[in-house]
Amino acid sequence: MSDPTDRELGMYRRITRRDFLNGVAVTAGTAMMPWHLLAAGDKNPAVSPEFYPPALTGLRGSHLGSFEAAHALRDGTFWDSAGKPEDIGESYDLIVVGGGISGFAAAHFYRKLAGPKSRILILDNHDDFGGHAKRNEFRVGNRTLIGYGGTYSIESPEPYSEISRKLIEELGIDVSSFPKYLQRDLYSSGERVPKIFFDKETFSVDKLVDDPYPFPGGETYDLNSAGPDSWSHFLAEAPIAKQARKDVARLCREKGDYLPGLNSEEKKEHLARISYAQFLTDYVAVDKDVIRLYQAVSQPLFGVGIDAIASLDACEAGYPGFSGMGLEAEGLSNERKYFFHFPDGNASIVRLLVRSLIPSAIPGNSATDVVTARADYGKLDEASAPVRIRLNSTAVRVRHVGTAASAKEVEVAYARNSKLYTARGQFAILACWNQMIPYLCEELPATQKEALAFATKVPLLYTNVLLRNSGAFQKLKANSIYAPSGYHTHVDIDLPVSIGDYACPRLPEDPVVIHMSKGPCQAGLPARDQHLAGRVELYETTFETMERQIREQLARTLGPGGFDPARDILAITVNRWPHGYAYEYSSLWDKFVLEGGETPCEKARKPFGRIAIANSDAAASAYTNAAIDQAWRAVGELKS
Repeated sequence: MSDPTDRELGMYRRITRRDFLNGVAVTAGTAMMPWHLLAAGDKNPAVSPEFYPPALTGLRGSHLGSFEAAHALRDGTFWDSAGKPEDIGESYDLIVVGGGISGFAAAHFYRKLAGPKSRILILDNHDDFGGHAKRNEFRVGNRTLIGYGGTYSIESPEPYSEISRKLIEELGIDVSSFPKYLQRDLYSSGERVPKIFFDKETFSVDKLVDDPYPFPGGETYDLNSAGPDSWSHFLAEAPIAKQARKDVARLCREKGDYLPGLNSEEKKEHLARISYAQFLTDYVAVDKDVIRLYQAVSQPLFGVGIDAIASLDACEAGYPGFSGMGLEAEGLSNERKYFFHFPDGNASIVRLLVRSLIPSAIPGNSATDVVTARADYGKLDEASAPVRIRLNSTAVRVRHVGTAASAKEVEVAYARNSKLYTARGQFAILACWNQMIPYLCEELPATQKEALAFATKVPLLYTNVLLRNSGAFQKLKANSIYAPSGYHTHVDIDLPVSIGDYACPRLPEDPVVIHMSKGPCQAGLPARDQHLAGRVELYETTFETMERQIREQLARTLGPGGFDPARDILAITVNRWPHGYAYEYSSLWDKFVLEGGETPCEKARKPFGRIAIANSDAAASAYTNAAIDQAWRAVGELKS
């Protein structure tokens, strides 16, 4: 029986595509399920002109059909029923496993070195290319609106290397030109400011209050600066203890040295060993309500709450409490210097790479016209093309034909459309997750497999919701909302970027895409255990449950502004990433960070015969420039 509030929430409306397994818990243990029965069948949808994955709604990201074979391989059951692969007689100069930024960058670099006639095959397990750089499109009337379903922007706490900068420039992206595409004040007009939504379950009342200090490091760049009256509104209205309100003001507005007597290096060493929550509690001495308020602010950047991030990382990200301690927030400064956000995030980078490799697949010739260009998926895997992109294809085995020392070829087996195939290449670059490589390549040394397995992933939930208009945001004078205890902890209207033929929504009555994000984790556990708990949560949660949470959260948050979820929600796309960000080492949980020496990612990325490894895991860095740099390194390690 449905909940009586479902009708009010709009759950009955046919706005989304629900997976045929909706309502069944697809858990981390479903590798025992018959993967071949979950595949797309024997037909190849990519040859149909109607096949256009960016426009699909419902449950996306790690979608049904993209992970079952990999899970069966991980659990040792895949080969029990898979049968013998069919050798289709294809031979390439290079086979790339993984169609994300690093995989396409590797293909780009290899082609530059080997020549335009070199034959390259790129395999990816998803029905769309780009890996985590995912594009979501929504059609409303005669207008197409775009959202980002993964990698957000060109940015990094570390300066881009010469290699990564050069590739960005080769693709025609002028990072310094971003300000001319950003209508910075558009969503800040009419006194619209960042808000905090306090929920009654945690803070005794549902209430929307001005956020006087939006934490840096999220996904709204520096657009959402607090309004001039935000502090007075927060101090008067925030439903937390009076002392907590004073402590928030002290933390964010006053400069204090909370580690007196220590020099700069000693402070950094100490901050590296304690969590940000402990720093706030034991050294800044804030009320417990402050910890409850700020527990989730770090999720967009770190994938865990403030209980599991080092104080030094919080300091370098520009979090409050360190301004009087003589420490610089260098990472934040670097991010601001080199920043560019396409409406679809870094999916536009992948689309530019695809265009450079297969010009017929995406029309146009600039980094601005690619934003509205429609990709022709039927052109991705043409037999006559030197570069082929094969989607819905999960690599299940990579091995040398002979010994690693003497082999002249590498054989790659992959599952596609309920069948198994093999192709051969002179070289292979594994641009997939490090965690999967030991299962794919059994001949690797045991020590390297151990290092590869160390690279766990940070789970993420990126949801895009198409709204009839943004009138409720206008009435509530909000442009972003932080919800400390919400199902999604952050609700944002994306940066107002108009580029090429794409125009962002301008008026409150215009349809708009809002972005909601969640870093599923379980406070109180070590970071890796939190990621595991979040990963299981994402696999176990059905789209129906996610949709209900989305509708209820928006109804409670925006309802006072006239928002009606049954009327105003036009479409929902949930980008589920149980294996999201690359895991970045933490001085709290990884002893070698403080001890020095060779790191697991350095051990893991070593070349093996004709096989090289390229991905963001190989740098233990969840940034696009890391993926590009590792692709360059991997290509350089290929030796005849």
